[in-house]
Amino acid sequence: MTNPGSAAADIMGLFGDVSQTAVERALSELRAGRPVVIESAGRFLMAAAAEHASADLIAALDRIGGGQAMLVLTPARLRALGHADASAPCAIALRPLDSDRVSALVSRRGEVLHEEVRPGDVAMATAIDLAKLALLLPAMLVAPLSAESLEMIPSVTVRAPAVEAFAQNRAETLTLVSRAPVPLLAARAAEFVVFRGGEGMRDQIAVVVGNPDPDKPVMVRLHSACLTGDLFGSLRCDCGDQLRGTVATMAKAGGGVLLYLDQEGRGNGIANKIRAYKLQHEGLDTYEADETLGFDLDGRRFEFAAEMLRLLGFSQVVLMTNNPEKAETMRRSGLTVVDLQNVYGRRGADNVRYLAAKRERAGHFIDVEALEEHGSAACG
Repeated sequence: MTNPGSAAADIMGLFGDVSQTAVERALSELRAGRPVVIESAGRFLMAAAAEHASADLIAALDRIGGGQAMLVLTPARLRALGHADASAPCAIALRPLDSDRVSALVSRRGEVLHEEVRPGDVAMATAIDLAKLALLLPAMLVAPLSAESLEMIPSVTVRAPAVEAFAQNRAETLTLVSRAPVPLLAARAAEFVVFRGGEGMRDQIAVVVGNPDPDKPVMVRLHSACLTGDLFGSLRCDCGDQLRGTVATMAKAGGGVLLYLDQEGRGNGIANKIRAYKLQHEGLDTYEADETLGFDLDGRRFEFAAEMLRLLGFSQVVLMTNNPEKAETMRRSGLTVVDLQNVYGRRGADNVRYLAAKRERAGHFIDVEALEEHGSAACG
């Protein structure tokens, strides 16, 4: 006869940390356009992604919340709307709730906020965190729920502390799932190693070039995926040049590791990156465009990249980057950064403003003289 206690333990073992599993399910629900429930200190909010804000969804949320549904926006988006005082996500009560107005407040350039702005709380900040993790626009519709009404709602429920811990937990549970030799044009001796984990349990790739010695400092490039630049040769950035150039450099030096990280658009996702590109085409620089959409300067995390290197057996790195934050994260994560090597691509009229913004807004180490040669060039 089966021991009930043993069976219960087996079931819990199959599903792992229930609170973290709930976060994964919530991300899937939000991306599918369905609402989730957030619990914080005994208070419950129903939350739905504002980019899916149809008239029917808004009306239903408002009815469920007893006429108290609100729009939650980030400080960056509030600044873009002319409200410069916010330092945390805030709520906007729209009366009446209107899908066109919601859409305008969420992402339209040049919009001005006239509505009342109320301080947000932990549950609202958690809703914004979920939107970012789901690679959606960081704007959420929320409505309060009573404990009684909660029993009638089939939504996934997540706790605020579980969402806060999610990214770190994913880095700690990173696993190697497959590896194989893949000869490259610039490096015939190369191996692709696939890890599963990081934020959103996405697959991450390490390209081991040559035969680097784990007992010596290894050349490492942390390269965030850039579909437009890496694959299609976009002139708006220098990512493709950096990608291919570092692999060639590693091959000539006898070895290295390129980590190809699923962090498109500085962690905002491909859809939001293309939204930002449209704004850049209209005259904004890369960071202004992201801020107009409600994003911070950089939404990426690199802790899981350090864990990938550890799992490959490397602890000392020569980091190939222009980004000082990557080096700081590697150090905070326990790796020894022996040296930094700058990585440059082509400069041209289409990307000089992008490169200048990275230098001036994010402190990237970029050759000022090379940029100034093109200083008068106009680009998006």
